[in-house]
Amino acid sequence: MPGQPEHPPGPRDPSPELGGVSAPTDQEVADEICRDLMEIHRQSYGRPAASAQAHLLGDTLIVLLDGLQLLPNEEFLIDNGHWEAVDTVRTQYQKAIEPTFRAAVERATGRRVIGFSSHVQINEPRFMTEIFRLEPLQPATD
Repeated sequence: MPGQPEHPPGPRDPSPELGGVSAPTDQEVADEICRDLMEIHRQSYGRPAASAQAHLLGDTLIVLLDGLQLLPNEEFLIDNGHWEAVDTVRTQYQKAIEPTFRAAVERATGRRVIGFSSHVQINEPRFMTEIFRLEPLQPATD
């Protein structure tokens, strides 16, 4: 669609020759979450983080956005001793964008997010962590 950003492909489609549909692997889910959160970050800050890692550990998903790039006004504030202002604004922004992050994780995992925590480190090394608590998987019933 014109004007829409290009997105890298998501997890691979199931092979029709296998005769069935299988759930994506944890790595495929992690890769999709990294792509989506990096894109959300790029769209909202105008710059992406340098890299992203996602780790699915049972009902917990931990995402690290590493190598954050600050905006020129944020650099100015930090250079003039006001790093707390940058930290406060970024933290408040993470709270505001939480529904968007939750939706991306829910799409990728197929599970509801029941808790979210975010932390940003403004001092070097600059990074952001996002922790998502997922609804526990229900045991399969026969």
